[in-house]
Amino acid sequence: MRYTIALVRSILFWIAFVLMSSLCSIGAIVSLPVSHHATIFFVRVWARSHRLFCRFLLGQTIVVDGTMPDAPVLYVFKHESAFETIEQPMLFRHPAVFAKEELFSIPVWGKAASFYGLIPVDRDGGGKAMRAMLGAAKAALAKGRPLVLFAEGTRVPHGEAPQLRPGFAGMYRLLGIDVIPVAVDSGLAYPPRKWVKWPGTITYKIGETIPAGLPRDEAEARVRVAINALNPPAALLEA
Repeated sequence: MRYTIALVRSILFWIAFVLMSSLCSIGAIVSLPVSHHATIFFVRVWARSHRLFCRFLLGQTIVVDGTMPDAPVLYVFKHESAFETIEQPMLFRHPAVFAKEELFSIPVWGKAASFYGLIPVDRDGGGKAMRAMLGAAKAALAKGRPLVLFAEGTRVPHGEAPQLRPGFAGMYRLLGIDVIPVAVDSGLAYPPRKWVKWPGTITYKIGETIPAGLPRDEAEARVRVAINALNPPAALLEA
């Protein structure tokens, strides 16, 4: 019975979310020649709608433990599902999120993402790709936008704590800015690569700010511990 109820709620959720995603993507593109602020507005509507659908259709509650200032710093999020990627425009006014380059090829959505100002990550592009990402990141910081990085590189099942990808160390060293790590346990109620979602609580836990200029090993270790604060204690030892 529990699965059947979750299945029905998930079907309703996906119907509502896909329709809203299509409408907001089209609205973001159509509005761009008129106003970039309008594009940001449509993206926020998309993210806000997703949260409402999670709350009222899936029965999920979102809790934020700590504060996330909307400032030009580097946020590093735990990445357990698509939930925290969709949430970014709800957490910040206009975040610059590092996203996999292949996502920009999605029809309509990819165009909206480019217009919005997401930063494509080309993992096979070498030095040229790194320079392009660095330039885009600096431009975003100059406008006062927070940077958002999922330093594990891909969605990780709850309870696992892999090492961070090398891209974090490069951005941390070259940008020379503070880092705010954020743990999230979305994988339990919003499991990745599965249609059925579950009622429950999804928590963001904001860690202590990690200052710029630390040695690479120390910065990576502190970020890794902080973003796994909602994982079982043994996760870091097993990775």
